[in-house]
Amino acid sequence: MTTAISSATKASRKIHPIRPRLPGSRGVLAAACVAVCVAGCATAPPVPPRAVVTAPTPSPPFPPPFVSYVPVAWSALPGWNDDRLQDIWPAFRAGCRVLVTAARTREQWLVACAAGEAIEPADSASARAFFEEHFSPYVVRAADGSDRGLITGYYEPLLEGSPTPTARFTVPLYATPDDLLTVDLSSLHPDLKGRRLRGRVEGRRVVPYWSRAEIEAGKAPPADKVLAWVADPVEAFFLQIQGSGRVQLGDGSVMRIGYDDQNGHAYQSIGRLLVERGELPLERASLQGIAEWGRRNPAKVTALLDENPSYVFFREVPPPAPGTLEATIDGPIGSLGVPLLRERTVAVDPRSIPLGTPVYLATTDPLSERPLARLTLAQDTGGAIRGAVRADYFWGFGEVAGRKAGRMRQQGRLWMLWPRGIDLPAPSP
Repeated sequence: MTTAISSATKASRKIHPIRPRLPGSRGVLAAACVAVCVAGCATAPPVPPRAVVTAPTPSPPFPPPFVSYVPVAWSALPGWNDDRLQDIWPAFRAGCRVLVTAARTREQWLVACAAGEAIEPADSASARAFFEEHFSPYVVRAADGSDRGLITGYYEPLLEGSPTPTARFTVPLYATPDDLLTVDLSSLHPDLKGRRLRGRVEGRRVVPYWSRAEIEAGKAPPADKVLAWVADPVEAFFLQIQGSGRVQLGDGSVMRIGYDDQNGHAYQSIGRLLVERGELPLERASLQGIAEWGRRNPAKVTALLDENPSYVFFREVPPPAPGTLEATIDGPIGSLGVPLLRERTVAVDPRSIPLGTPVYLATTDPLSERPLARLTLAQDTGGAIRGAVRADYFWGFGEVAGRKAGRMRQQGRLWMLWPRGIDLPAPSP
């Protein structure tokens, strides 16, 4: 997760097929397009999501990042010669299998990925030789020329839960409701590229989907849409921010869940609200600090969470088959469609760094000056991850990872490793 102060809903990151919840017709889509302008229920797609136009008041779109890539020598990457580069190999190969099968990226990645598939580096030296032969490093700079930016962290949480409601487990985790309309608008007009409309049908009109407060107050999906029940509303809230997690059931089994869709409303940081209201000091507005505040103020929790109108719906994710490449990684599924390798994945702004790209990260450990420098893969995105020099570092699964992620708000630098002989990517607006 991104720290609670800075993150948008981590969950709205993935590309999902359009859900044709209405009979398809040009008239309906045209009406939906008009509704975008009138009701403001258009959102950026979950992948790359998260420039969300809220309902009912539209938010201004994010400006283009105006990123630049400056070629550097390998010696410019701090710690490059000390990194255990072979550790990244399973995730690199998994990402390549997606990149070389997609028409849009196949030509860029075919040579480097084919070479990577043919070897299994035994040590750092052989992995380093591969990257230095097939890639060139570029420092990533923002519009103002700065090469430093914010690095936050996220993780995959574990919650206790039940398949049925009990006296303890009263908080539902919902699957996507049938009345949520999701329409890709790019086919209607080029200016709408990368935008989606989310709403619901009311008579002959498309209107904004229910907000979090409305869902909690009685507009919730039916009971058959509940995947599991958990105990703590704050933990459920942060699960929505992370976008994926695991629920341990009473019989010892574990349900893995991941982001499926979102109600189309923009994320409002509850950490920022607590700071602005004097309820928490800035240095304690982390996941842990907000959870502690909730335990001290149980009567205020519902009202605080309802300040964030965004609401995330999940799906059950089957575990990877034993013996597969995915099983060796064993992480949640990211925006690229592959499992995320702990401490080797970053979520980025895909307008400036294309998904799948190796990214060398130089920052520091949470709340310290200890260097954290290593090769990662840009296999995820996030709603708060906007700008050229901006990344969310995936710490992995469980409580320890959660403590690190919740406290991480560091400055750092990024270097993009781009395949040799391939034109540099053109930044997307």
